Amino acid sequence: MSIKAFVIFSTLGLAACGDTLGERAVIGAGAGALTASAIDADVATGAVVGAVANAAYCNQYPERC
Repeated sequence: MSIKAFVIFSTLGLAACGDTLGERAVIGAGAGALTASAIDADVATGAVVGAVANAAYCNQYPERC
């Protein structure tokens, strides 16, 4: 699997469950950190990007979270 495909599929996984903003941020941070680790990228950056992405996604589409 190419890195681009892996990142795209991992990003889709960021839209995980979580009832509060904090839960969504923690779940997104975990997914981002795991994705970054898998592609040998900076884990801290992946965690931050994942937390923000999941919180923003769930804020935009609350019916999907």
